[in-house]
Amino acid sequence: MDVLTHFFVGLHIIGIASLLGGFLTQMKAMGQGAARFVPAMLHGAVTMLVTGIVLVGLNEADDQSVNHLKIGIKLALLIVILGLVYVKRDEEKVDKGLFGLVGLLTTANIFIAVLWT
Repeated sequence: MDVLTHFFVGLHIIGIASLLGGFLTQMKAMGQGAARFVPAMLHGAVTMLVTGIVLVGLNEADDQSVNHLKIGIKLALLIVILGLVYVKRDEEKVDKGLFGLVGLLTTANIFIAVLWT
């Protein structure tokens, strides 16, 4: 079970790297008002959602302690991120504030995962 859990943790990290990496590649464009949500951001958010659900399920099945409040907050942030990226994915330019919000929520999600024990 540990190997399976570690595999999905790895996939979860790849998802966050894709989401945050897509955001960071658009930082210069954001300064010029031409940022857009790239496909890597959408794929990363979906990967995070699926692997996160699987990880909670694996931990519950293994009788591990799961902090449901933490998971609920992370899920809520991810749903907002996923909704924004999905709805605006085909637009040539995305508002700076909206694009920055996705970066902020992504970063908050990372720090919640790492710091909330």
